[in-house]
Amino acid sequence: MWIRQMRICPCGCFWRWRSMPFLDFSRTFFQLPRLPGQLEGLGNKRKEYSERRTLGYSMEQMYDIIADVDKYKEFVPWCTDSKTIARSTGQCRALLTIGFPPLTERYTSTVTLARPQLVKSVCTEGKLFNHLVTVWQLSPISAEEKRSCRLQFSISFEFRSVLHAHLAYVFFDEVVKSMVTAFLNRARHLHGPPSFPASKPEVVVHKP
Repeated sequence: MWIRQMRICPCGCFWRWRSMPFLDFSRTFFQLPRLPGQLEGLGNKRKEYSERRTLGYSMEQMYDIIADVDKYKEFVPWCTDSKTIARSTGQCRALLTIGFPPLTERYTSTVTLARPQLVKSVCTEGKLFNHLVTVWQLSPISAEEKRSCRLQFSISFEFRSVLHAHLAYVFFDEVVKSMVTAFLNRARHLHGPPSFPASKPEVVVHKP
C-alpha cells in the first residue's frame, strides 16, 4: 500500500506531496513488515554516497563543526545523543545514539582528525552496523578567497538488521542528502550567512 507524505521545507512552509510505501510496524518487534513488491528480496547490502560542493565558509569553520562530535545531538538528523569517550592526538572515540524508526541504537566510532583537511569516522562497536564509514575532506578553492572551501562528503554503510536495510533503501536519498545540509545550516547559525551560496551537490557516487 502507498501513502501520500507531505514534505516541509526548512522554513516550515509546505513544499510538496510525494508517494511513499507504507510500512506496517504494528507487528511483533522481530517480525519484518510486509514490503512493497519491488523491495522484497532486497536483502542487506552496502550503500554508498559521495558528493562535492563549494562552500562560502572557510576550511577551519567547517572543520570545527564537523569535528565537534559532542554537538551532533543538537543538529544532526536522527542523532539523539553524542559524546566523546576518549581522546588522543589526531583521534577520538565517540558514542552516538541514533533514532531510526522504529528503533533507537547506540554505536561507537573511531574518529580520525586532521585539522582543517579531514574528519574520518569508522564505526567500531555496536549492533546497528556491519559497516559504517563517513569521510569529510576539505580543500581550499583559492588563496584570495579565504572564506571558502571545497567539500567532499562520502558515506558507506551496511546495516546488520534486514529491517533497517529495507528502511534505508526507502529513505536513502533523504537521509544522506540531508547530512551536508544539516552542517551548512549549523555553519550559518554559528557564523552567519556564507560569503556566497553553496554550489549544488555534484554527486560522485550513488549506490542505494
